[in-house]
Amino acid sequence: MNIVIIQEIFKSKKEKVGALQVKMIMQNDYSAVMNHKKIRRLMAKYNLVTKVRNANPYRKMAKATQEHRTCPNLLNREFNQEEPGKVLLTDITYLYYGKGRKAYLSCVKDGATREILAYHLATSLEMDIVYETLKKLKAAVGNQFHPEAMLHSDQGMHYTHPLFQSKVKRLGLTQSMSRKGNCWDNAPMESFFGHFKDLAEYKSLENLKEVKQEVNRVIEEYNHYRYQWGLNKMTPVQYRDHLLAA
Repeated sequence: MNIVIIQEIFKSKKEKVGALQVKMIMQNDYSAVMNHKKIRRLMAKYNLVTKVRNANPYRKMAKATQEHRTCPNLLNREFNQEEPGKVLLTDITYLYYGKGRKAYLSCVKDGATREILAYHLATSLEMDIVYETLKKLKAAVGNQFHPEAMLHSDQGMHYTHPLFQSKVKRLGLTQSMSRKGNCWDNAPMESFFGHFKDLAEYKSLENLKEVKQEVNRVIEEYNHYRYQWGLNKMTPVQYRDHLLAA
């Protein structure tokens, strides 16, 4: 009976869940409790192999002009401070779709709840991609930011741009940046993009409208329906409500 549930979950999630995800879904959605090691053994026995992305550690970097300014790493990897809205992580990733076309996805993630608070998809890396992300972030929080809110990013040209920094300051946010070349300083954001690319089916899509629909679908699922082991087996939205109620 349990293997039937496991197979059903695995198929419904398009073969993109591992043993821990299956365990949490079983427990939350099927009221079935099973040790994750047993789930892993059953998945191996029945050849339920999770589809994963090919890691690509190389990212194209743009050279900033002399007027661009970096900010110190104020966050210092203290990503989860158990206060929703206090630590805001941001970054941009690329999505290849259709026949070699490329889109760019800019996101802001809450360090405490892992919720994606704002995101913007574009076909260009012009500065508008981060300006639009800031607008959506402001709307998402109702312009009521945590009094100690910090926006943390890498040292990319978008985040060192003086106009971007001015907009961040006007929102009342403190800006923090990873040390140069140190991806671990923004690891949760990198982790989300990895999970996103595992979950999303965008490579065969033909136009940007379809890609946007898929991005919306995956982020909605991630925020509201994807249980996470590190969030006491809750979804990001459930964990945010849990922290606010505590």
